[in-house]
Amino acid sequence: MGTLPIVARYLITAIIGMIPIIELRGAIPIGVFTFHLNYLESFLCSFIGNIIPIYFIVKFIKPLFNFFGRWKPFKIIIDFATDKANKKIQESTRLQNFVALGLFLFVAIPIPGTGAWVGSLIANFLDVPPKKAIPPIIAGVFVAGIIILVLTAIANGGIQYLMQRA
Repeated sequence: MGTLPIVARYLITAIIGMIPIIELRGAIPIGVFTFHLNYLESFLCSFIGNIIPIYFIVKFIKPLFNFFGRWKPFKIIIDFATDKANKKIQESTRLQNFVALGLFLFVAIPIPGTGAWVGSLIANFLDVPPKKAIPPIIAGVFVAGIIILVLTAIANGGIQYLMQRA
């Protein structure tokens, strides 16, 4: 994969950052290990890719859900996403009381089930206006990216260390 033109590697890394569940948590290591981007390049491409969908999710997901929910295959997926977001909202009283801080923390802590997509869904279901929802989500993506970047660097150093010992 390292033989792809650099622009293609940037673009693919950004697109991976846009994918729900994978987001920048997967895009940064893929950029570094698969596409041989340096840490900064991988971070920037992943970050940009991960923040692109935020506005559209916060602003337009409910009308899309209502439209596509009329067809059974989409309804199953929509119900799953809606149930997951509603469960996260109900689990966290902090999220209900301190929406901006809650969204930031929810997105910033890189554990499975968190991230920009679910954070944006939560903001949408809480009817948080985009102007109030987007900044803490983007800040959370930035912090999560830094955490993943550090973990990727640690893993890369560990892998290189083990390969030198072999």
